Amino acid sequence: MTTPIDTTGSAGPAETGPAPAAAPVKKIEGRSPGRIAWDRLKRDKVALAGGVVVMLLILVALFAPVLTALLGHPVDEPHPDQINPELGLPNHPFGGMSSDFLLGVDPTFGRDVFSRIVYGARISLGVAFSAAALSLLIGVVLGVAAGYFGGWIDAAISRVMDILLAFPQLLFSIALVSVMPPSLLGVDGSFLRMGILVVVIGFFGWPYIGRIVRGQALSLREREFVDAARSLGAGPGHILLRELLPNLVAPILVYTTLIIPTNILSEAALSFLGAGVKPPTPSWGQMLSQATKIYQVDPTYMVVPGLAIFITVLAFNLFGDGLRDALDPKGN
Repeated sequence: MTTPIDTTGSAGPAETGPAPAAAPVKKIEGRSPGRIAWDRLKRDKVALAGGVVVMLLILVALFAPVLTALLGHPVDEPHPDQINPELGLPNHPFGGMSSDFLLGVDPTFGRDVFSRIVYGARISLGVAFSAAALSLLIGVVLGVAAGYFGGWIDAAISRVMDILLAFPQLLFSIALVSVMPPSLLGVDGSFLRMGILVVVIGFFGWPYIGRIVRGQALSLREREFVDAARSLGAGPGHILLRELLPNLVAPILVYTTLIIPTNILSEAALSFLGAGVKPPTPSWGQMLSQATKIYQVDPTYMVVPGLAIFITVLAFNLFGDGLRDALDPKGN
């Protein structure tokens, strides 16, 4: 009997099952600079905590009327029954803290400190953000112009920066407030004072960001992509707006988050010295000034606004430092 010959060329038994499927190849996805910065920022828990506090403070300032209605009392409503007429101090300990007055009452009129702190956040953050926006606008425009054009333009802008950095901002602010009329262009009272604070703090703050932007622009104008744009016939306006400014977003964003706490301290200092908003409009610096008269017998009224300023400035600084590390890790 003849054995059939295997013509398939296989020495072993024939395979009956399907071939194993190849392992799927993982697709490589590119990440944008913003995504990379966000991944770095997420690893910095301290900076994230500072950012959360900053967002909460902004929400508190925006929803001040709602919070006051739910947890406090009208901001200017006096409560003389909460004050001991003989001692001139709150009836309850720790500045009059109770279930009705969470942070106590002010020793002069018995007004709710919680409501005044919440509305004071509006003043401090409003002035700080507005002044930062003004500083940002002037500093970026003049800094980019000085760095890109150079020559006499750079020399003139740099000398103006030096003069403003040496100018006594605090004394000028006090003098300006003292000579301002009660009403200007239909604006009066606390709104006029807030406008003066924004203009003074913002105008004297732009040289700091102007110097940073100028230094970055000096470096960027020698880069290849600027030379390529210039060789293709691009004008100064196109190069400034399309080539330089997009590459300056990171340092501008970082410095903005760092200048806001400085503005908060400046507003508090001016309000403490009487150059801020007028009473009865609440302000953290104004509350500290009023507390200097009684802090020896009742320090609570000084501690509460002091903690508000401390927490706010610390949160902005922590978030700003983390943002700087995320956007420019090689700059540390």
